[in-house]
Parts: sequence; C-alpha cells; structure tokens
Amino acid sequence: MQSLIPDPLHPAVVHLPVALAVLVPIFAIGALVFIRRGARPRTAWGVTVALLGALMVSAWVSLQTGEQQEERVEEVVSEQSIGTHEEAAEAFLVVTAIVLTVALTGLAPGRIGLAGRWAATIGTVAILGAGWRVGHTGGLLVYRDGAASAYASPAGTRSVGGDVEQPRRDDDRRGAGGERR
Repeated sequence: MQSLIPDPLHPAVVHLPVALAVLVPIFAIGALVFIRRGARPRTAWGVTVALLGALMVSAWVSLQTGEQQEERVEEVVSEQSIGTHEEAAEAFLVVTAIVLTVALTGLAPGRIGLAGRWAATIGTVAILGAGWRVGHTGGLLVYRDGAASAYASPAGTRSVGGDVEQPRRDDDRRGAGGERR
C-alpha cells in the first residue's frame, strides 16, 4: 500500500514557507491600511500574526525534514553546498522568530502596538530576503548539484507512480519532435 506521506518529505513541505514568506509582507501592509481606515488593530493585525505563526511552524518543519534527509543527499552533493543551504534555512527560521516576536507587540494597544506593527512590517521584508536565499540555495542543490538524484530511479527504469518500476521503452528516450535524446 502506498503511503500518503511523500518520500522524500522535504521537497513536499518546503514550498509552504516560501509562499508564506511572499504573502506575509502583503498581509502586513494590508493590515496597516485597514487599521488606518478604522479596522480594529487586534483583529486586522491578528491575521498577520497568525500567518507569521504558520510561517514559523512550516519553516521549522522544513528545517527538520531537511536535516532528516541530509545524510542521503550527502551521497551525491558536497557537504559545503548542503551546509550553505542549511545555514540559510536556520537564518530564515531565526529572522522569522524575531519578526513574529516583534509582531506580537503589534497586538498591544497604543503607541507600543503601532511601533510593533510598523517594525514587524519592515521585518517582513527581511523574511522575504531570507526566504529567497534559502529557496535559491535549495534550488542550486537540486538543479545544479543534482540532489534529487539521491532519490532517483535506477537507470533503465521509469517510475509510473507509487513503488512500481517498469523497463524504459525506446519511445521514452525521444524528445517532443521524435528525435533521440
């Protein structure tokens, strides 16, 4: 029976924190606009805080799954490349934790809340930058360094879903125009 949990898990979960890193600045700016137009600060800003919390959890899960799969990928990729990606992921998690902490002060009333909301909104730009860096280094691992080959099917077979492998056919090796690859 095929598991509902993908293997490897890391590539399946890393896209959520990257997407949230893009969305959080938009929601933070939107919350500031809504508050300025009369929305209740705790309600409007609460959405941003919730997104930052989800970002924090998803970034932590991504870091944990990456560490679990590190040894297997080290068989095909240099430790230096993996280390660069791991450091970027750890920095992303730290920046997110700091901005989330600051954003929580944005729930306070008065000037403290106002300052917290503005500081956290500026901090979301740092999250976006850190998210770009971790995504870029991960992309380099996969596309430049061949990290996915640690999980690739053996030569001469093709995956047709699940755990079933079938021999390659000659037409599988032809390009879109029918030419041999």
